[in-house]
Amino acid sequence: MKPAAFFRTAALVTAVALIPATTATMAQVDGRAGPQFAKLFAAYQRIKASYVEPVEDEQLIRGAIDGMLSSLDPHSAYVDGQSLERLNTLIDGNYSGLGLSVVMDDGAVKVISPFRGSPAEQAGVKAGDYITHLDGKLIYGGDLDEAVAQMRGPAGTSIQLTIFRPGRDEPLEVDVTRGVIELEPVTHKLEAGNVGVITVNEFSADVGRDVLSSWNELQREAAGRMTGLVLDLRSNPGGSLDEAVALSDLFLDKGRIVSQRGRARGETLLYDAETVFRGDMAKGTPVIVLIDAGSASASEIVAGALQDHRRALIMGERSFGKGSVQSLLPLGRDSALKLTTARYYTPAGHSVQEGGIKPDIAVPQLSDPDLAKRSKYQMRESDLRGHLVNELGLEDEALEADKQTDPRFKLTAEELEEQGVEDFQLHYALETLRRTTPSSVALRD
Repeated sequence: MKPAAFFRTAALVTAVALIPATTATMAQVDGRAGPQFAKLFAAYQRIKASYVEPVEDEQLIRGAIDGMLSSLDPHSAYVDGQSLERLNTLIDGNYSGLGLSVVMDDGAVKVISPFRGSPAEQAGVKAGDYITHLDGKLIYGGDLDEAVAQMRGPAGTSIQLTIFRPGRDEPLEVDVTRGVIELEPVTHKLEAGNVGVITVNEFSADVGRDVLSSWNELQREAAGRMTGLVLDLRSNPGGSLDEAVALSDLFLDKGRIVSQRGRARGETLLYDAETVFRGDMAKGTPVIVLIDAGSASASEIVAGALQDHRRALIMGERSFGKGSVQSLLPLGRDSALKLTTARYYTPAGHSVQEGGIKPDIAVPQLSDPDLAKRSKYQMRESDLRGHLVNELGLEDEALEADKQTDPRFKLTAEELEEQGVEDFQLHYALETLRRTTPSSVALRD
């Protein structure tokens, strides 16, 4: 994709991606900033004249821009070259590599989530892992784009990841064979009792229509007698804002879906139901939405909309908590600023920044043998250095309550395995829907 075409692509909302701005307003430079610019220029001159080795202007200017943006928040960045290529990949959803969503956290490459079915997931890489070495070479303190470039490569080739997993004393060394990552955005399956499961792995183009097609196929398989639906958004880092709105609109026939509010003119936008799809495609069918700490941005928009409109029961774990909007502001033909310009809000006016979406029923993933260790060090937006603070404020006690043990969930991973339960959260959602009648809590219409 050419740079010019890139700037015309659809909006993205992910844990590490962006939403292009509808308008870009150039702020006037405050006259009081003059002395500060003088310091910047003086530093540039001193470095050019006195540094031990000659330094190219491009390196100094890039460093100054990176420094300005890194002082703001974790999601603002200067993008060019490989950075633009990475964003193209988020749109195309097709590349050779490991299949990881990662972010730079305090100089370390931290895994937000492996894509489902990817080589990384099959090799056992988990959300919250820190990747410290690639083929034995230390990458801590380096550049995220360089690390991502090293992890990519021809399908069939392998790379060794050295992983620090919080809760484990020793690092793990994992060999991963690269594959062609052709993300299947939407999959579906009809479970016993005519309960459907639609899994949305990422919000790429046409996800709304894909979910509608999956629902129609499930209806045919169930001979029109669907008794419930699980919409699985776990480990979904986000994608297209338009598709998040479209997916929400499939289940809503009125009201607000999401709003975004910023300082600049044009950055305050409202998105309502009945603008993409008409009516509720699953009207009368109880719906459960599954989320976890890897569910971010676009996933949180959908979960928040269906929760606030009482159209679905939200189940699982508190989501990632990325409630900010990034805009692409071009600086030239092949570079741009990815700048945080707004926050987004659920229909009830709640910001998911920091706190995320709190499930109606918190269900731990008991089938994960590392649950206790990983939960203690689970990463969310609030753990990233320099993250935006929720302007309404969040009580630490409310977030800590998520970690309290629920007496209903005592089975171990080994006991569940003996029972044939590989995914406890999905199992619990299915069992809930099988016990649900149209007038009970899972419908909440």
